[in-house]
Amino acid sequence: MTDNLRGSLFMVMAMLGFAIEDMLLKRVAMAGMPVGQVLILFGGGGCLLFAALTRARGEAIWHPAVVQPRMLVKAGFEVMGRLFFTLAIALTPLSSASAILQATPLVVVAGAALIFGERVGWRRWTAILVGLLGVLVILRPGLEGFSLASLLAVGGLLGFAGRDLATRAAPKVLSNFQLGIYGFLAMVPTGAALLAWQGGALRPDAAMAAQLGLAVCVGVFAYWALTVAMRSGEVSVVTPFRYTRLVFALILAMLVFGERPDSATLIGSAIVVAAGVYTLMRAGRATR
Repeated sequence: MTDNLRGSLFMVMAMLGFAIEDMLLKRVAMAGMPVGQVLILFGGGGCLLFAALTRARGEAIWHPAVVQPRMLVKAGFEVMGRLFFTLAIALTPLSSASAILQATPLVVVAGAALIFGERVGWRRWTAILVGLLGVLVILRPGLEGFSLASLLAVGGLLGFAGRDLATRAAPKVLSNFQLGIYGFLAMVPTGAALLAWQGGALRPDAAMAAQLGLAVCVGVFAYWALTVAMRSGEVSVVTPFRYTRLVFALILAMLVFGERPDSATLIGSAIVVAAGVYTLMRAGRATR
């Protein structure tokens, strides 16, 4: 198996895992569990599982580099992304929230140019603007189908893009598993604050507990698979397979929640994906 094929397969598995994770968290929220409590249990479970994996690799759970300013910035964006996107999938259709999230790579490319000074030509800037136009098509501001709650997905998009940019600047001494510990841990105090505002926790029944436990396991696996994917093959070949997450999300939204994405969502999704793939392919050519 070539490195490119291996990386692409792991990227597809990672995106399937993230889509299943989103579906499970939405089911738990729809069953009545406050989003703050979802964040506490999901973040705490993921943190403990990553800590166990870190120890199994012989790595330290605590490292002084965790409190560096760059890591605190990363934690802030992680909280922003997880909080707003979890609220988005709880309050809006999974299909539209997932479609908006697909613009994350476009925002990361724009941020890399503005913050890190990476070279981005006019073609990629045009593709970024077209992709953001696709997000507006999905949101349809000012039109009858516009929902204010859909802006939560935009907040999640900006948070995850900021996290990805901050991860580039994260100390190299920290492994991906160590980063996972504190990424999930950051959700716990955030969820506690939100839960206090929402008015109290709900005692989960067996179905809720099982779905949350499965979401944690699938989410950690997806994170690991994403790490393997990004360390295998060429980035310009592997990264476009991120967009399979939207395919999986649309299928799950229709099968599990009975959603039927309208034409604006499908057209906007196609625009975002096309712009993203073009941007990534242009990046690959620029590095050769």
